[in-house]
Amino acid sequence: MKLKELIEQLNLTVFEPGNNLDRTLSGGYASDLLSDVMGYAKHDMVWVTLQNHVNIIAVASLKDIAAIILVHGQEPARDVLDRAKEEGITLLGTESDTFRISADVYMSLNQHGTGSR
Repeated sequence: MKLKELIEQLNLTVFEPGNNLDRTLSGGYASDLLSDVMGYAKHDMVWVTLQNHVNIIAVASLKDIAAIILVHGQEPARDVLDRAKEEGITLLGTESDTFRISADVYMSLNQHGTGSR
């Protein structure tokens, strides 16, 4: 499944489109611990988090994560948005909580045979 298809299907808010909305997703990961994401998230995944600071952009860049989804209707802080743009990281948002959007991402990816790890 392409990132742009997931955005459309889940009606996600696009705060920063990043470099590649045509990117093929490999799965999803949900965590608010940066060390957990650094240890276990894989490239081309969508990361679901409530964290809203510049370090999430650094981790996403380090792990080559396809996109970050901010939960609970959060809007990114200005410095987060600026850094996402600099790094080419896709930054998305949803009104949903972590549990709900993670389930939605999982279902969407599995419907397209992408699976999730």
